[in-house]
Amino acid sequence: MIADISGFEPILHFCRSVANSSVFIAMRYGLLAGIAWLLAYVIFYRRWKHRKVVQKLPGSSEIRREILYSASSVVIFAAVGALTILAARQGWTQLYLKRGDHSIAWFWGSIACAIVLHDTWFYWTHRLMHHRRLFRFFHRVHHLSHNPSPWAAYAFSPAEAVVQGAIFPLVVFLIPIHPAAFAVFMIWQIVHNIVGHTGFEIHPRWMIDSWLGKILNTTTNHAMHHEKLRGNYGLYFNVWDRLMKTNHADYEARFREVTSRAREH
Repeated sequence: MIADISGFEPILHFCRSVANSSVFIAMRYGLLAGIAWLLAYVIFYRRWKHRKVVQKLPGSSEIRREILYSASSVVIFAAVGALTILAARQGWTQLYLKRGDHSIAWFWGSIACAIVLHDTWFYWTHRLMHHRRLFRFFHRVHHLSHNPSPWAAYAFSPAEAVVQGAIFPLVVFLIPIHPAAFAVFMIWQIVHNIVGHTGFEIHPRWMIDSWLGKILNTTTNHAMHHEKLRGNYGLYFNVWDRLMKTNHADYEARFREVTSRAREH
């Protein structure tokens, strides 16, 4: 007798979706993190070394650990994404497929809203995961990287990967957004995350004393978070840290020191 597997078809379809998404996310992540590593740590390392916030290279064992945990995060992100797509097909989200349903101004506005929502979600969940009763279970793995590389961008424990991945359904449940706009948001978040973990300060020295310096986050800010484990909880912007007074007291001085270093010849 041939077993009837039709009842398992939805599960098999979900597993295939997760597998396919995992490959896609891994390729995107590997390409972008690989380019960042190649540029910052190989091709232009001597030229950019003076802008390295922590003046040493991460060890090979650290890189391997970051890649391993990033791989597990990719699978979890793919699973969350597959569940989000299922919810969209049931009509439970605000994802819209016809460009004419909303104006072109809203197309770009939805991306801006997604970025602000993600920044807020990240700040408060990140700060919460630093609570002594939650840190070990959620956030300890990410802080094994005291001198992070581009491969630390997705180096989360499984529990934290679920928290980080929750931004996908959160955006489409709360914001009317087109798949193309969501794709732009996804590219933005991974590029920013990788650059922020690369360890090289890319912003000019004058920025910290301008209005931009009060709004935008920097590589120095996040590198200090990995060094000191506390404070500097923001992602894209420095607004929540300033409002909640969670910036490190010496953040601006450290930024000026890093951006004032002379380039070696």
